[in-house]
Amino acid sequence: MIRTPILIVLSFLLPLTAAADLIIWANSGEDKVVQRDLRARADADAVRNSIWNGSTITVFGARNEVVNFNLILESPAQKAENVRIVFHALTGPGGYSITSTPADTAADGGAALFNYVGRNIELFYVRYLQIRGASLFGYGELFYDERKAPRRFQRPDGSSRTWHDRPDHDTYYPDIAVPLELHTPFNVSTDQNQSVWCDIYIPKTAPAGVYHGIVTITEDSGTGERITDIPVILTVRDFNLPDLPNGKTMLFGGYGPGDVARRYTGVTWPDPGQDEYEKTMIVAARHAQMAHRHKISLMRDATTPEGMDQLAIDNLTGDLFSAARGYDGPGVGVGANMLSIGTYGSWQYAWLNGLTNDNQRRQAMWNHSDAWVQWFNSQNFTTPTEYFLYLIDESIDYDQQEQWAGWLDSNPGLGNQLMSFATSAATQTMTRVPSLDISCSLGSLVNVLGLWETASAHYITDLGKRLYFYNGDHVNSGSFCTDEDGVALRVKAWTQYKLDIDRWFYWESTYYDDYQSDSGETDLYSSARTFGKDDRMEEADPGRGRTGWNYSNGDGVLFYPGTDYLNGERSVNDYGIDGPFASLRLKFWRRGIQDVDYLTLAEAIDADAVQTIVNRIIPETLWEYGCGDDCDPDDPTWARYGPSWSDDPDTWESARADLSDIIASNPIPIDIEAPSAPIALSNTALTSSSISLQWQSANDNVGVAGYHIYRNNGRVGSISATEYTDVGLLSSTTYAYQVRAFDAAGNLSGPSDRLTITTAANGADNDAQSDSSGSGGGFGCFISNLCRYRE
Repeated sequence: MIRTPILIVLSFLLPLTAAADLIIWANSGEDKVVQRDLRARADADAVRNSIWNGSTITVFGARNEVVNFNLILESPAQKAENVRIVFHALTGPGGYSITSTPADTAADGGAALFNYVGRNIELFYVRYLQIRGASLFGYGELFYDERKAPRRFQRPDGSSRTWHDRPDHDTYYPDIAVPLELHTPFNVSTDQNQSVWCDIYIPKTAPAGVYHGIVTITEDSGTGERITDIPVILTVRDFNLPDLPNGKTMLFGGYGPGDVARRYTGVTWPDPGQDEYEKTMIVAARHAQMAHRHKISLMRDATTPEGMDQLAIDNLTGDLFSAARGYDGPGVGVGANMLSIGTYGSWQYAWLNGLTNDNQRRQAMWNHSDAWVQWFNSQNFTTPTEYFLYLIDESIDYDQQEQWAGWLDSNPGLGNQLMSFATSAATQTMTRVPSLDISCSLGSLVNVLGLWETASAHYITDLGKRLYFYNGDHVNSGSFCTDEDGVALRVKAWTQYKLDIDRWFYWESTYYDDYQSDSGETDLYSSARTFGKDDRMEEADPGRGRTGWNYSNGDGVLFYPGTDYLNGERSVNDYGIDGPFASLRLKFWRRGIQDVDYLTLAEAIDADAVQTIVNRIIPETLWEYGCGDDCDPDDPTWARYGPSWSDDPDTWESARADLSDIIASNPIPIDIEAPSAPIALSNTALTSSSISLQWQSANDNVGVAGYHIYRNNGRVGSISATEYTDVGLLSSTTYAYQVRAFDAAGNLSGPSDRLTITTAANGADNDAQSDSSGSGGGFGCFISNLCRYRE
């Protein structure tokens, strides 16, 4: 047995014809190392980066944060066999240990893989997919501007301008993170590399300071066991990231019936009571928990309150994210914070089918919206929850959108509090759909600077409206495609912060059957292409490689199935695991979302310094690019420009370090206890245009910093006192109020009792009848005290 106490086996020390010598190094994973790359073999110094100095892995993070590193094992001499990796502990101040135990995958469909309690360190064997063509949804404009493509897919000047001139053409890109327990031991083929990803969750109770651990790599190719020890140093900074992320998201998919049920059971629509149904719901819960572990809100969908199954409710209450359900990590006990009603317009059939005139349809919308608001008011959600009716998807029928949104607004009952949502460009909806509450715009083709600035301000400055974006392309906001730069989803999160975008929506995560292109079920472990037709090599522009209508790699797939029925038969890639495997893109998105928490915490301390960092990292994004070079303002879809941001992960890590230093300069005490809910909410005076409120102080273990006041589910103010006057109201109109307390650490109390008050008639200043009902939930707006909010 040979034990190597340093991190890499230098190629000049041992003959390449001897036993397989693994060359090992590390990075953050955002610089994607394709399977054929032997970078360290070519130049060991060239692979040094911010977390790898040639011998040691060094990472940093806050409490309640997931940090990571990516090991790359190169095998340039010959096949490396029987490789095993062990990394189970980091030990820090006072002997405090961040530990993990490998999961037993043999029982209950691998259930232990999805029990996160006591498993703060996770290792993943990374699988690769071949990129045979350019993702048209990610960088389809490359045919007229090479800068629209990721750098490693840009053709060099003077090339023959074919697909094979693109540096990463036909390479195998890393994306599927399979728990290492399912690939132990593993082999590394000659002249290839193998990535092993490591996630480290830093518990809230971890003392600040330096932690040390060892990654041990064992390889035995028949000539004796070789062991390499790799030092890992983790610095825990003295602050916590919040449980409720400041960068809000919503991700569709993973729900159960449909693609997920068919992939895991072979039955598309199992009925309740069937074994296939019970298995499907277990798998659906594990999708939600995995998304939560990545600080992402996985959407649950229903058209009526009666359709809310227990899993959907537990997703909102936070019960699904408890130790009793096998969850630990960011957001313990915190709900998913949003609910889309009738997603993609599915409510239309449930609410309006068979109705023959507008009076009937309007009354039906009033009845159903009343029922939803009543249902939310009857719940006791401790997590503020934004809910809305998904009117329609990607429609230019603005008159129809306005009619439906207007009907909700004109509801004389509680249903007028239900927000309306549509995936329509804010530049159109601000004037053509004025009643729309949430405009969700595509994260590309936003090139008319002045128009978009006006539209965004319209939604940002109105407390009753929201500005969402969805999807996106390479340059404007980063795409979700597999062949995208690793930092692209970090770009998306920083864009969301910089431009005050309330939430980012991604259209699908388990799009396993590409019915939209009539391509059938995708062989997910063999095909990078997940959306669009693959029916030709591009002839007009041979630089695209394999292509077809909307050909795209990874689009709509962020989870891979642990059990894989392909076209009704168990596939050769079936692991027999009752739950999903994450894509690396899900982890890249989490990194960006956690960055937004850094940005928000740092802004509360030094807003000017944070703005400088943001402008340095993403000088321009979305509409800030304008029309670009030689652009016709009458047709800005032909905008010519490349990304303003760097694709070097070290640039982004340097910015995170700067933000960490700002936060640590004014550390927030370790405090995970929320204040008590304010009580005795009452009104003290009112006029035809104002209502004055007061309440009794909340209690907190450290101290209450202030209170958020909510009117009709939307926050209207924050104050340190226990009284507040809401002004600018309509006469003879009923409003509902609640108050929540917050502390300096960002912990938010449950809501007070709901107080319903009617303003006086015009010309009358008097006491009004109020109704203090039981504690309710269903906040249409939720922003922690550490978020930037609109006052």
